[in-house]
Amino acid sequence: MQDDIYMTYVLHRSLNTSLPHAVGGEGNYLIDETGKRYLDACGGAAVSCLGHDDARVRDAIKAQLDKVSFAHTGSFTNAPAEELAEFLVKRAPKGTGAGRVMYLGSGSEAMEAALKLARQYHLERNEPSRTRIIARAPSYHGNTLGALATGGHAGRRAPFQPLLMEVDHIDAAYDYRLRHDDETEADFALRMANLLDARIQEIGAENVMAFVAEPVVGASLGTQPAPKGYFQRIREICDEHGVLYIADEVMCGMGRTGTLFALEQEGVAADITTMAKGLGAGYQPIAAVMAAEKVVNTIAENSGTLWNGHTYMSHAIATSGALAVQTVIEEDKLLDNVRARGEQLAAGLHKTFGQHPHVGDIRGRGLFWTIELVADKDTKTPFPAAKKLAPRIQAEAQALGMMCYPAQGCADGTAGDHVLLAPSYTSTPEEIDLIVDLLAQAVTTALEA
Repeated sequence: MQDDIYMTYVLHRSLNTSLPHAVGGEGNYLIDETGKRYLDACGGAAVSCLGHDDARVRDAIKAQLDKVSFAHTGSFTNAPAEELAEFLVKRAPKGTGAGRVMYLGSGSEAMEAALKLARQYHLERNEPSRTRIIARAPSYHGNTLGALATGGHAGRRAPFQPLLMEVDHIDAAYDYRLRHDDETEADFALRMANLLDARIQEIGAENVMAFVAEPVVGASLGTQPAPKGYFQRIREICDEHGVLYIADEVMCGMGRTGTLFALEQEGVAADITTMAKGLGAGYQPIAAVMAAEKVVNTIAENSGTLWNGHTYMSHAIATSGALAVQTVIEEDKLLDNVRARGEQLAAGLHKTFGQHPHVGDIRGRGLFWTIELVADKDTKTPFPAAKKLAPRIQAEAQALGMMCYPAQGCADGTAGDHVLLAPSYTSTPEEIDLIVDLLAQAVTTALEA
């Protein structure tokens, strides 16, 4: 073993990097074993929406641990799972109907379960030919094989391509690179949405099971909102062809963009919704799939059985933690702060980076914002992927005591650097100003290296 590789029995993401040990959290800061503090401006991956030490969430988890932690869902249910499901369904976008919720352990699991649920729906309707999935590129929907196949991120897919099922992809509504100079927002929205209609007709509607899309694209494209009217047209197309719309809200949902569900702001509802990250705020691993009333009723009126089960579904401790998280967000009116601090963050980023020669685009919604770095602002030419600019910015920010989320591949699946910010919903005005200032310092240092 090389001297610069520290001894560990953990199979970390990088096998050749020494990581600091996180030993504590205070407010929106993480603390390592040396006592160094890191302002968490990304929540890991838009996870820690309440920071790192909310006593109410900890107390809820402890209280449930004193009652019961696990009972198999083939035989039992539990109060936290029931109460959290009611909470989510009653606040879902209009058009979802009553619906129901299932719980899983991660966003990847949630996407797998959503795809299986869509398949079951069509089989229960005696439409077995509907097997094809259409998603967008770039996009990211998880790391398991079905979710990875559904995602449209070339770099992440490449090593596992021989193992992936066939999924069709259309272009995401990527305003910065795909909108024509003389194109209105409405025309751009219509043109991009109609790509779905064209692909469905090419495949044959009788063969298409579901369309999968994030209401606000997360890590793969860097907090890209849809143009106004895009998802309304998507909803029309799906309804016309009998295709289910699966909204992936794993990263952008649960208040991250300023409303509990990101799709609320588009004026439509999904047939199936996946959620995670901000659902449990990192206090326990948890994800969920919400099925609209029409999906639930179709299954109830036919087999009456869910054909997909996981050992830890409806785990009492995980659901009690998530219920406490959502209760805190609502009772403390934190979505008001998301919107206010989001406006502040947007203004700060535009003021600081709007005229920067290597920042091509600034985009986002709520407390979910990104800067995209380019080698040439006039031509929008990205930096070479080998330069690893976004990871270098992240490293410089961490050295300064701030965590941000770097990603590559937004331009063509490999090249294209962007840095994503997803601060806590409890962020203060002073913390937002500090985030912008530290990011500016990190960008400057990384570009000079």
